[in-house]
Amino acid sequence: MGGLRIALVSLLVIHGLIHLLGFVKAFGLAEVPQLRGATLFALGPGWQRPIGALWLVAGVAVIGAASLYLVSAAGWWRLGLAAAIVSQVLIVYAWPDAKVGTLPNVVLAIAVLVGWADARFERGTDAAVAALYAGPAPAASPAITEAEVAALPAPVARWLTIAGVIGRPRAHAIRLRQRGALRTEPGATLMPAAAEQYVDLVRPGLVWSVEVTMKRVIPVRGRDVLLDGRGSMRIAAAALVTIVDASGPPIDQGALLRFLGELMWAPSAALAPYLTWTAVDDRHADATLAWGDASVTGRFAFDEAGRPVGFTARRYLGGGPDAKLEDWEARADAWAIHDGVLVPVRGVVSWRLAKGLFEYYPWEVTALEHDRRGRFGR
Repeated sequence: MGGLRIALVSLLVIHGLIHLLGFVKAFGLAEVPQLRGATLFALGPGWQRPIGALWLVAGVAVIGAASLYLVSAAGWWRLGLAAAIVSQVLIVYAWPDAKVGTLPNVVLAIAVLVGWADARFERGTDAAVAALYAGPAPAASPAITEAEVAALPAPVARWLTIAGVIGRPRAHAIRLRQRGALRTEPGATLMPAAAEQYVDLVRPGLVWSVEVTMKRVIPVRGRDVLLDGRGSMRIAAAALVTIVDASGPPIDQGALLRFLGELMWAPSAALAPYLTWTAVDDRHADATLAWGDASVTGRFAFDEAGRPVGFTARRYLGGGPDAKLEDWEARADAWAIHDGVLVPVRGVVSWRLAKGLFEYYPWEVTALEHDRRGRFGR
């Protein structure tokens, strides 16, 4: 994506600089023999300088839009749209000399369309996060006590103890950023990915938004949502062409299991009233999440130090009537302290299929905050 971005910016900057030649010629600042002054229709000599000023405006707008696109500025596409319109109107007017400029304007228009679609996708994520955190933030809870932790199964109690939650209030929300890679099927090439996730720990819910680069060129946007016990999944190429738009019972079950497994990032949520713990042995414990009319169960695994190293469950692969239950797992192999709490920061999510292990999402946490009920950068 970086190479494509630089190529597009370079094309647009050159395009914008060429526009400036129209300004230079109209104001007589230099000889421009490449421009013969031929037009599709005549406006009269009095229009020469106003048209030249418009060439300047269009050139500056194209270069400005390219600069904003280069730094991924939100709303860059608005300036790009205006620049493309003004530029193309001038090119049509000076068609005999300037018709070749239509090609970069077409490229700019495509980029603007993708930028608009991406902004629309982001507004959908904004709305989902707003729904996730609807209502006032809960009041701070009392500090977690040793007695509360000791009442849990032994491996879970060790986890909360080494995580450092004793003496701290329970977290009511978390948000995090990830980088990693995704693949859609066993043996497929991993595609670079960057994601944000928002979790409500009071009413179990999450929003995960990811941007993936497919075939090193095509941006793909995805969003998983769990609200009020119901899950949904949307994936769109260039935020325009819908690839997946799924909901229904299998998606609900998968979203609830995902929420349950990702409580590794919020150890204090192990004390939430919607969870029931069952001891398995010294290194494993089963957690059952009950919310509304839904209930899911998964197994947490811990190492000798008490750190969470994995979560496994039977989860539906896919959605719809053909979805099948398969073994699903999330593993962690590195930990760090964020906001004073020890949490996993690197791992991989996999399916254990009949054909073998399908590792589809190696991930790394780059930022994690507790009790922040809003989007990063908003």
